[in-house]
Amino acid sequence: MPPPPPPRRLHAALLFLVLLSLLARWWRPAAASTLSTFAMATADATTIVCGLLPSAASPLLVDLNCTAAGGDHARQETYPSSHPFSALAGGEDFLCAVGPSVERAGAVDMRWWDLSRDSAGARSKRVYMGPPLRALASGDYRVCGVLDSGELHCWRWRGLAIPAGLRFVAAAVGDGFVCGILKGGAEASIRCFGNDTARAVVDGAPSGGSYDVVAACGTRACALSKNGALTCWGPGAPAMDPGAVAGGYAALALGESGVCGLRTNFTIRCFGDGVAQPPGELAGAQYLDVRAQGTAFCGVLMANYSLVCWGGREFNATNRLVFGRVLPGPCVPMSSCQCGVLPGSANLCDAGKCVCVDCAFELNVAAAPPGKSGRINRTVWIAIGAGAAGLLLLLVALQLALLLWWRRRHRRQRKNGLGPGGGGGVALPLMPPRLGSSNSKGPGSVVEHFTVDALHAATDGFSDERRIGTGSFGSVYRGTLPDGREVAIKRAEESAKASSSAARPARRRDRETAFNSELTALARANHKNIVCLLGCCADSGERVLVYEFMANGTLHDQLHSRTPMAPAVASWRGRLTIALGAARGIEYMHVYAVPPIIHRDVKSANILLDDSWTAKIADFGLSSVLDPCTAACGDASAGAQQEPLYTGGTVGYMDPEYYRLQHLTDKSDVYSFGVVLLELMSGCRVVQRYAESVTPKNVVEFAVPHILADDVARVLDPRLPAPTHEEAEALAYVGYLAADCVGPVGCDRPSMTEVVDALERALAACGAAPLSRAGTGRRPVLSRSGTDQFDLTDTD
Repeated sequence: MPPPPPPRRLHAALLFLVLLSLLARWWRPAAASTLSTFAMATADATTIVCGLLPSAASPLLVDLNCTAAGGDHARQETYPSSHPFSALAGGEDFLCAVGPSVERAGAVDMRWWDLSRDSAGARSKRVYMGPPLRALASGDYRVCGVLDSGELHCWRWRGLAIPAGLRFVAAAVGDGFVCGILKGGAEASIRCFGNDTARAVVDGAPSGGSYDVVAACGTRACALSKNGALTCWGPGAPAMDPGAVAGGYAALALGESGVCGLRTNFTIRCFGDGVAQPPGELAGAQYLDVRAQGTAFCGVLMANYSLVCWGGREFNATNRLVFGRVLPGPCVPMSSCQCGVLPGSANLCDAGKCVCVDCAFELNVAAAPPGKSGRINRTVWIAIGAGAAGLLLLLVALQLALLLWWRRRHRRQRKNGLGPGGGGGVALPLMPPRLGSSNSKGPGSVVEHFTVDALHAATDGFSDERRIGTGSFGSVYRGTLPDGREVAIKRAEESAKASSSAARPARRRDRETAFNSELTALARANHKNIVCLLGCCADSGERVLVYEFMANGTLHDQLHSRTPMAPAVASWRGRLTIALGAARGIEYMHVYAVPPIIHRDVKSANILLDDSWTAKIADFGLSSVLDPCTAACGDASAGAQQEPLYTGGTVGYMDPEYYRLQHLTDKSDVYSFGVVLLELMSGCRVVQRYAESVTPKNVVEFAVPHILADDVARVLDPRLPAPTHEEAEALAYVGYLAADCVGPVGCDRPSMTEVVDALERALAACGAAPLSRAGTGRRPVLSRSGTDQFDLTDTD
């Protein structure tokens, strides 16, 4: 019989550890970044709404789109970006966009567009190039920004004097004045500066207190204190009822007739006479950002990142949707996110980047009970946490040791076939670890938890008409969620082959293992080349996973089942681009995931293609977590598992060394990816009958001898046009790379980082270079020795 579960005091100790980790996150100050990816401006008495939209040309770029509010938004202009913008601000007859500088590393550029009728069609002007900005604010016809150092700079504002030495965390701009929140400890007070015409609002700024949000419009300003009180001042400032803003707020948008606040539960509430509340179905929606211009307000919906507006004469029931999808926030390196990553945002950003969750949401959601202020006295928590941690440190260490002993013994007995009742029974958990709340739909959770009824409704009862694929885990269905999202729903189903009573427990065990493996792997993965897991369902015996929908299916189907082939796979450059995307996804799992992940089933059927033909790795049912303490290759093989696993994978793609020795390393994925490369080059199925053989051959047996004989042309897919001279050189080089990947000795194979670098070089030689990590703008020299040593040189 298995050992008894750990005692209850262990669970209490572990719960206390979780609470301590949450307290530690509460102690950390919120990142006061107020950069928005959409802006509202006016031009000739017309409201203009601009947003950063994922580019149709490349997923690594964004387009700056602007549209005149009202009607059918027919007056729309697109400013394609030669480099990715990251933040916008607008005012009277102008728009500003900030993005990384193309001239100076580590700097940012700010460009200015004049939107007035007299300047229609005018090109942008650069008004700033310098250190990065942490906040950007605009109003009237001026714009100000807060540098990372805390300095407050304003542009196109002659005569404005800001005392040297002051450091700020946020700012707001009105008519002739700017107000900023001073950077400090407990006292984050407000200081205002401006012209003589704005003396009333400058002199009326609140004295003392501690604030974390400020907004301005016209001749008035509002600020939110850390204890939840809203203060407004200046001529025409809206009157606030005491306690009207109970509950935590993360952002304010001040308009002509009132103020709308974005609460820490992601909903919006507005105050003031005549201010427009979000109407109808927008009233209860959750938002990531809110802005105001005149009497109009706009916000980014959390559910699908669409931009909607209300209020004013421009927006009504027929034209509240402005853009169907905008970038939900600035793309930054993942390591800079202190309070979590917005799920799925890595798919909208360059490799290694994502959109961070605003710490203001997390702090207040975690701390504020309903109807109470969301701000907590961190000093009290520090004292409580430090004292409790000191008293329980020894107990926690002992309990963790007990937990490790119990888990290892229980795992050993499970591998020997012992279930709860002995014999061959299978112990199935009633519910996998809950990774997200049952009602969370956004950044506050890792994955959503869907009900069985909701998934039945999304797939018309899992009807055959909705089925888009099948696999060992079950069937995949195309579904539509109530908020309009198109999703792929993978449902575990009993197989007819396992209908006997003897086979049924093993089938349930495999299903449960695959479900938990995929849930665990994808919940921690966040990369544009890995399929995004949106949620799961483990109720009433169901095991269901919900993913983003991939419009162009699998790479296997595109190569072998579609006639005619789509343009993306009908050119050599397109195929190499797909290979590079998939390689980057696997590299992320091996190098950047914590802990690293081995996929174990890399194949063309598990490489999915979205509507922009971005390749994404999918199906983590066989994935395994690497032991970070293993020795280097040659001693015990880097990344090897300490405990043997049952051999898993697909015939033709499986590493022979792994199959023969049952010794799993990250180089097993490299082998499988090498087979995919040969499949892309040849257009052959992984196992098929070739003209010179009477028995089926693996593509490795067919292609590698020709490649090693420097006859790569014999391998290339005859359905594609003959390659140009540059493409032929690149394809020969990729052939050598694939041969190295499928080498018989794992330690001699390249790493996935080396594979990515080599594919980037090959694409550059083709004349279709992506934004590589070490691009120099010079054409690389490709040679056989380069794939052996991965030490390529550039020439002019």
